[in-house]
Amino acid sequence: MQLEAVIGLETHIELSTKSKMFCPCSTDFGAKPNSHTCPVCLALPGALPVMNKQAVEYGIKLALALGCDISPVSRFDRKQYFYPDLPKGYQISQYEYPAFIGGTVELSEGKRIHLTRIHIEEDAGKNIHGAGADNHSYVDLNRAGVPLLEMVTEPEITSPEEASEFLRKIRQIVRYLGISDGNMEEGSLRCDANISLKPNSSSTLGNKVEIKNLNSFKHVEKALRFEIKRQKELILSDQEIAQETRLFNPHESVTYSMRSKEDSFEYRYFPEPDLPLLKISEEWIAEVEKTIPELPDDKKTRFVKQYGITDYDAGVLTESAELADYYEACCKKSANSAQIAHLISTELLAITKKTGQDFSVVKPEYVARVSELMDKGSISIKIAKQLFPMMAETGDDPDSIIKKKGLMQISDSSAIEKIVDSILEVNQENVTKFRAGKTKVLGFFVGEVMKKTRGKANPKIVNQILLKKLNADNG
Repeated sequence: MQLEAVIGLETHIELSTKSKMFCPCSTDFGAKPNSHTCPVCLALPGALPVMNKQAVEYGIKLALALGCDISPVSRFDRKQYFYPDLPKGYQISQYEYPAFIGGTVELSEGKRIHLTRIHIEEDAGKNIHGAGADNHSYVDLNRAGVPLLEMVTEPEITSPEEASEFLRKIRQIVRYLGISDGNMEEGSLRCDANISLKPNSSSTLGNKVEIKNLNSFKHVEKALRFEIKRQKELILSDQEIAQETRLFNPHESVTYSMRSKEDSFEYRYFPEPDLPLLKISEEWIAEVEKTIPELPDDKKTRFVKQYGITDYDAGVLTESAELADYYEACCKKSANSAQIAHLISTELLAITKKTGQDFSVVKPEYVARVSELMDKGSISIKIAKQLFPMMAETGDDPDSIIKKKGLMQISDSSAIEKIVDSILEVNQENVTKFRAGKTKVLGFFVGEVMKKTRGKANPKIVNQILLKKLNADNG
């Protein structure tokens, strides 16, 4: 039996507001446990919630970016469940009447993942297990009440790789919009994955398993791969898939059962009596729309058209809004936009990945100057490769480094000709091979010249002189 996976994601996006969803407490990450709390997020008697307007505006931004329908009237509900990190004994969320409906996210191969809804809610606190010598569990309520957007997809994802790409796309978009930092390691972006298997020829889905609280792209892929394998083995041995919630153990790359899966009725939803209906007017939407920047897909298309670069380079350069702005700043100082793209994507980003530095450690005008020196034939690509780590380490401009290190390319034809003559003289055997038609030995001669000049000879001039002399007596 050929089986295929059917995956839906529930993605939680923690919003970068200064205060929580229903109270003025700070949302800053990493503070002393339970220091960002007040009567509202501690659920003390008589404390009443007040909605955070900016959180709603951030939701409108994302809805507009993804083509969602924005409900003119939506409602907050109480979702009842009892965890130590949920002091009220319920979560203020949206159930029957969410703020944002529909929308799509387009993946790299053009596949569109449709959204069911995006709703606004508050986060729970955090349980910390096995902390300290006493091995007890503790509760930190700093996160309780932080504003969230929960994005629910249709069950259209078919592989762990697609799930990971979907989440990367969401992180890229929310960062462009400036509504979330998307840091999965801090819990700002996390997801629950719902997965079932079905025969290829069938449209009937099997029992659904939910994997909770996945907080890295690798964990998402590994958890789904394990779960696909586990479910396949059960189905092929005629065992039933239990509808349940499971957790992922990243140390062993396995999922394990947490509890039987709840249905919506078990949360005993009912309208939140302490909050009015949320009304979003056309005027409000229009005001928010003015603040939406150029989004990554649009920027990528523009870069290819405006700067004449490849789809690949455009994809790399638009990975973040900051990098895209940096590239355009470089292009303002250089006419060779394609070469600038190549230098950033291959040289500069390789250094930042290795050292952990930000790409802005090398000033845009320095990148543009390296490109200009290459165009003039003053330096080779090999010398350019040497310049980037030096610029990142010292902060010096390329001209200063070239002068200090003696890296200027040799473009004097007469000087290169003398070196070529000396190399040909001691390699007559390879000269004969070339003239007999074995032209691949040209690479040997180029390498010898470069070795002799420590990589400083202008490759174009080297090739011209070599070909001229090697072909001189040929025939």
